[in-house]
Amino acid sequence: MSTATTDPRPAAGPDAGGAAPRGPLARRLAADPLWRAVRLLDVAPRRVALAVLLGVLALGSAVALAAVSAWLITRAAQMPPVLELSVATVAVRAFGIGRGLFRYLERLVSHDIALRGMARLRTTLYERLAAGRPGATLGLRRGDLLARVGADVDAVGDVVVRGLLPAAVATVLGLGTVVAMGLFLPAAGLTLAVCLVLAGVVAPWLAQRASRATEQRAAAARAEMAATSLGLLEDAGPLAVQGRTGAELARLRAADADLARATDRGAGPAAVAAGLGNLAVGVAVLAALLVGIPALAAGRIAEVDLAVIVLTPLAAFEATSVLPAAAIQLHRSRAAAARLMAVLDDAAAPDEAVPGSGNRDGAPGVPATGAGSPAPVAAPARVAAPAAPAPGTPAAPADAASPRLTARGLAVGWPGRAPVVTGLDLDLAPGRSVAVVGPSGVGKTTLLLTLAGFLPPRGGELLLDGIPLADVDPTVRLARLALTTEDAHVFETTLLENLRVARGDATPDDARAALDRAGLGDWLAGLPDGVDTALGPDARSVSGGERRRLLLARSLLAKAPLLLVDEPAEHLDPATADRLVGDLLAAPRATAPSPGGAGAPASDPAARGVLVVTHRLAPLAAADEVLVLRDGGVAARGTHAHLLATDAQYGEAHASEQDEGGTTSTWPTS
Repeated sequence: MSTATTDPRPAAGPDAGGAAPRGPLARRLAADPLWRAVRLLDVAPRRVALAVLLGVLALGSAVALAAVSAWLITRAAQMPPVLELSVATVAVRAFGIGRGLFRYLERLVSHDIALRGMARLRTTLYERLAAGRPGATLGLRRGDLLARVGADVDAVGDVVVRGLLPAAVATVLGLGTVVAMGLFLPAAGLTLAVCLVLAGVVAPWLAQRASRATEQRAAAARAEMAATSLGLLEDAGPLAVQGRTGAELARLRAADADLARATDRGAGPAAVAAGLGNLAVGVAVLAALLVGIPALAAGRIAEVDLAVIVLTPLAAFEATSVLPAAAIQLHRSRAAAARLMAVLDDAAAPDEAVPGSGNRDGAPGVPATGAGSPAPVAAPARVAAPAAPAPGTPAAPADAASPRLTARGLAVGWPGRAPVVTGLDLDLAPGRSVAVVGPSGVGKTTLLLTLAGFLPPRGGELLLDGIPLADVDPTVRLARLALTTEDAHVFETTLLENLRVARGDATPDDARAALDRAGLGDWLAGLPDGVDTALGPDARSVSGGERRRLLLARSLLAKAPLLLVDEPAEHLDPATADRLVGDLLAAPRATAPSPGGAGAPASDPAARGVLVVTHRLAPLAAADEVLVLRDGGVAARGTHAHLLATDAQYGEAHASEQDEGGTTSTWPTS
């Protein structure tokens, strides 16, 4: 069948596929990660102008309040008729009320701008990551990715409220105040301008110089703390078993110490910048006296004018007092934007550019169990899938209209590392079930991620409906393939809404049926609100086995005709595990269309192809084919009965599983 191959991924580049920027300033802005991220906030210029106007009115009311108060106090000391003071008295009240009112309105508008922008940025981030190269996020630890879509997006949004808007308000207000003072006495306006430059330009410049490197180190330290903390919370059990809790705690303390050192390094220059601001206020008052007293003596200004010239600068510097912090926020936001744009650029980059460091089966994060990084291996003698099925293996359904995942000579592994599996042939179509087994760390999960399109093939062919999987439209790929991984996220919402992640139109009856197929029928019956029961953060209120079956039920709800499942029997007792894996592998054959037309049609969600990665061997009699991964390739393949009869290591692993009460299978070393 033909499939659209249009690639909707955003083009790499400073402006994500836009026209090439012209001029050195435009090119510089286009290369600035903060400018690129702010553009993704999609801020409305009218709202920004309104926020600046309200900010100017709020601080302008404060300046006017100081000026009118100075005039009123001085004029009242001269004992004029009360009526001469009535207008100034009303003005003081009006400016006092206006200051609070306009500040409240400015906060409403500016925070609305920032929050709307953050929502748009997160939406854009999710959309581009979903439509981009699947491996873009696999090289990141979960905590690091969480920090990027959480704290980093917040930091980019904060630049509007704490950086750009305060700078704009200070600029407009400063110019207005200087002009107003100049109308009283030009020399007073000039001295105020110099002091405002000291407080509003020099002090922020010193602050930003100090924060340039500090904020980059602090952002990296915060990300490391988030990633390590999340790992300690989510993987407390495995870390304790592996004896790595102490090392992870030491890593967390080191990240905390790095953050403290980065903060301490920036404290000194930040204090100098704050001191300059206060110094500028004092200098402005003193300068106003020095130029105002001679002007008063010469009769160029009145006594009340001198009071206004001297006291007004005290309020004028309120706008500049926040600019050093705004400069620091600018660099903090730029560091966060650089991390965000790195993820987006990676999503738009070619598949070969994936970073990664090893964990189980070579995935990033926790090191592999037993061994570390997989060493380069020579390709073993290839056990190919011939034109005729392997002994005892049923042929895949021949329905030409059904989706089909085909691998020929496939090599899988993390980019930049040696392949962990080579020479693999595979056919998966609705009505067919395949199991993949082998020792821990042999490459089973890496194979699953490659088949799902999250890692690029390292060699050979991987086709979906006859088209290279990398060229298939991501929406088509997601509609054809459903993947259940062991670490998929469970959201802090109801059970039903968690299942609707896979299919938004799923009804409560659909959810109950999927949970029953996943072996959670009795568990569901014991919940107080059924499918409307709220789950805790990342399903911490359920056991490991229940969480794994909940993720399986989510995939069973998906309409994708090809299902890839990673270790569905983890954390389950042997009897439950074998029943679950057996039912999962037997379902495709039970519902596959027969030559006479019986059975479920290919469009039926039940009529799907299933590939299961598992360490359980006892229930594999239900599989149409079993692939044994060993020594860097497919060491054997066939039905469960055929492998028991022909592959000694498979038979030994099966026997060890039975001897140990069905708890685990131990593979003999080569």
